[in-house]
Amino acid sequence: MQSREVHLVRRPDGMPRPSDFEIREVALSEPADGQVLVKNVYLSIDPATRPRLTRGQELNVVMGGFALGRVVKSRTPNLKEGDIVRGAFGYREAYVTDARYVGRVDIDPKLPLAIYMSVMGGAGFVAYGGLLEIGKMKSGEQVFVSTAAGSVGSLAAQIARLKGCTVIGSTGSDDKVAWLQSLGLDAVINYKKEPIREALDKAAPKGIDVYFDNVGGDHLEAALRKMNSLGRIAVCGMISTYNDQQIGVRNLSLIIYGRINIRGFVTTDFPHLLPQFNEEMTGWLRDGKIKYQETYFDGIDNAPAALIGMLNGENTGKTLVRLG
Repeated sequence: MQSREVHLVRRPDGMPRPSDFEIREVALSEPADGQVLVKNVYLSIDPATRPRLTRGQELNVVMGGFALGRVVKSRTPNLKEGDIVRGAFGYREAYVTDARYVGRVDIDPKLPLAIYMSVMGGAGFVAYGGLLEIGKMKSGEQVFVSTAAGSVGSLAAQIARLKGCTVIGSTGSDDKVAWLQSLGLDAVINYKKEPIREALDKAAPKGIDVYFDNVGGDHLEAALRKMNSLGRIAVCGMISTYNDQQIGVRNLSLIIYGRINIRGFVTTDFPHLLPQFNEEMTGWLRDGKIKYQETYFDGIDNAPAALIGMLNGENTGKTLVRLG
């Protein structure tokens, strides 16, 4: 069987360009005992991919990333043909692997399949755990979420609202502002129309108890000025620095005097929350309490364009590549 995959062939200088990538065809072997052949259905496009293009991602091999796929051949009793699995085998159409390296997904037939790569996948879980475990968010608190129309930010903002908090979000277009307002956020900032520092002064008259940071740079600096004593900053991402644009933060001393806790995190920091997350998020979805948007690209050939578009902020919600 043949499969196509995306290779990084050149280190990006700033924003990645299509010429930094190539689509290559490879031959797949038949699965051996204990292995499965998986055809990917949805490829996840994530901001965290960008730093690895500068350091970490090897050239001329398949790019790393997560995907949701369907088992089409199985030589293990643990997985059967037709099972849906998550795997971290990168930007490719199909692959063969030992069954222990993929995770079977228990699908709710009432929910769209793609949701297990977004709301019920890593984006939803990192938002949930970032707020509850890292941010120690409590009902009645003031919460600020940057990149609030993105895949993680839009869910973090809604989770905070469902947990009884006042929620402020920032985003970069009027369309995204309108969508976030429709979700019931208490204040929404278009940082491309108004400097984030001045806008946050107006939007957060009671200060900020929890900042869910996806941006770093000027957003982090502005949030530090508004943090209440014993505030918590959960650092999920720093997209302002991902394209080699190092934007400094000039007021870090406020961490001392405000007794502010600032911590980076990844999903593996709170595996104990997964059953609680699955139950609560599934209930919210069934009850229509969580809204989401997805931005789709079709075919592995468009995976580089999907990544570049997402890094340019052209997406609303989760960016996915449909592979069949």
